[in-house]
This record gives sequence, structure tokens and C-alpha cells, in this order.
Amino acid sequence: MWCSRAAVRRLQRVAVAPLTVSAMHKTMSTVSRVYVTRQIPPEGLEILRKSGQVQFELWNSDDPVPREELLKKVKGVDGLLCVLTEKIDAELLDAAGPNLKVLSTMSVGFDHLSQPELKKRGIRVGYTPEVLTDAVAELTVALLLTTSRRLIEATHEAKTGGWGTWRTLWLCGYELANSTVGILGLGRIGIAIAERLKPFKVKKFIYTDVAPRPELAEIIQAEYVSMDELAKQSDFLAVCCALTPETQGICNHNLFSKMKNTAIFINTSRGGVVNQEDLYEALSTGQIAGAGLDVTTPEPLPTNHPLFTLKNCVILPHIASASYTTRNAMSALAANNLLAGLRGEPMPKELKL
Repeated sequence: MWCSRAAVRRLQRVAVAPLTVSAMHKTMSTVSRVYVTRQIPPEGLEILRKSGQVQFELWNSDDPVPREELLKKVKGVDGLLCVLTEKIDAELLDAAGPNLKVLSTMSVGFDHLSQPELKKRGIRVGYTPEVLTDAVAELTVALLLTTSRRLIEATHEAKTGGWGTWRTLWLCGYELANSTVGILGLGRIGIAIAERLKPFKVKKFIYTDVAPRPELAEIIQAEYVSMDELAKQSDFLAVCCALTPETQGICNHNLFSKMKNTAIFINTSRGGVVNQEDLYEALSTGQIAGAGLDVTTPEPLPTNHPLFTLKNCVILPHIASASYTTRNAMSALAANNLLAGLRGEPMPKELKL
């Protein structure tokens, strides 16, 4: 397991992957300088080390590299491997200088990247979609069930003496059987979520997107509806869209006010798509029954945030892709994207700017 202490010690020993003297003589003209902004899972590091193509320096911590340090370390690099906590903007790209040709982010989201600035400089970008689809879909289903069946509340009651005699409506929640599940943003993850929910005897899947997606919808027999109808019909509403200027704050009072008071709202996409003040109002007034969030704004969400005071709001610390298999696969794909880009070859997964 990549998070074990032994693994951490191994990573510390390879914080800067050295080249042997003979290899250095052979590849001095072709070795690229790379900065890795986080202690990433070992599969990606091994790919970089064994490639003989790069000499990399690693920020050897699970915590983000301080901005000032990052701006120093990127100076003159040919490639950069980052994660979603690093803001890649004009300031950073200016600090890196003209040698930077390839950026690889270990994430499926790319709202932390200034795409216009990257495009202007001709910097190629790799990202890591698809490999995390299963993990995110599994977590979304788990979060949906945890929220709708009030598992966090139930655990608390069992631990703190609230479990008394059997009561007819105590800790009752909402079940998936014969329900309508709405999906906001139908892509790979939305499909994977629906496929996992189907065995629960869901009656109907509906979705909305910037336009109908009939080929994808056919896989799960989903019906395209307007945003208003998605809100009105959904017993469970799962947000799966990317964060863009168009989706910023799209889940707001206008949406929540049209939802059923028995509806469950789930977000495992990006925190920025939700107006959290409006969500708090909807939850605290009973406009909707519950919400499960794996993403928030900001991250981490301050512990004194009003949403944490609500029993009907389950908040996770952005762990949708947190399985050993998926995080290693993301690391490997990010490394292979970087190496391919530095060779001037097509990346396994390149973001078209």
C-alpha cells in the first residue's frame, strides 16, 4: 500500500531521482528537468525513475508545496507534474520561463489550470480522466446511501446512548426502490453511477446537460429533461458536471426551491458548482431532505462552517478517487502523459486547449 510508512521512507530516499554517471553521459543532451509538486503514489514515480528521460525533483510531502517555494522550484524546468491544489496561472508560468513545454496534472478536473495562459505559451497539458471513474461512482453511491438512510446520525446515536427502545419512525430515511434519480452532467461518471444504482430498482433515470447526449443516455435508458424538470422530478439528484464559468454556482436557490422536500442532493464533482449559502438554507428549512458533499468551497471547509451544524448534511474530505488502485493508476497516467509530451509524442490523455 502506497501510504505505508515503508513506502513513505522509500519515497523520501528518491526525492530527487539521480542518474548514474554513465547514463548521465549518454543522455545529458536529452534529459529533461521536471518538478513534481507532491508526494505522488509510487507507480508514477517508478515510471519517471526508470524512463532515463528525466531528472526530477519532488516536493516530498503529502501537504501542498508553499506557493513561494513552488515559484522558485519551477524556474527553468521542462516539465511539471502537479495535482489539483496547485494554481497554474500566469504568475507561475512566468516564473517557470520558456523551457516549460509540458504540464501533467494528476486529476480529472482542470479548473486549477489557466487554459488561456497555457495555450498562449504553447504548453501541452495531460490529465487523468477515466481511470478514476469506478472509484468516484462507488463513493457517490456510498455517499448517497449514507445520506438518504441517515447512517452518520445512526452511528452517533448508537455510540452516545440514543439507541433505546424500538420506535416506529426513528431514523427513517428514503430508499432507492421506485425512485427517480436525476443526473446533472451526463458523462462517464454519471453513467457509472446509474449502472451501480440500477440494481436498487430505480424506476427512472433523468438527466440534463448543455445538450442531449442520446448515445450515452441509451446505455442507462435515461430521459433528457430541462434543469427545472430535473429539480422537480428527482428523488435523488447527483451532480457530475465539470466546473466551468457556466456551471459556477448552478446549484442555487433557484434549483433547491423547485426540489421535493423529500429529495436528496449529492455532489461529488466540484464545490464551486454549489452555492453553499443557498444549500444551507434549503437544508435548514426543510426545503430538501438531505445533502451529501464530497467537495466544498473552500477545501478544506472550515470546521465552524454552518453546514457542519446540520444533521442532514454529510460532508466528506474530497475522497471520491481515494482507492489504492485508482490513485496509483492516476499517478502512472500522469507520469506517462508527462514523458510522452516531453518526447513530442501524443499523450495517452491530453487536454485539448
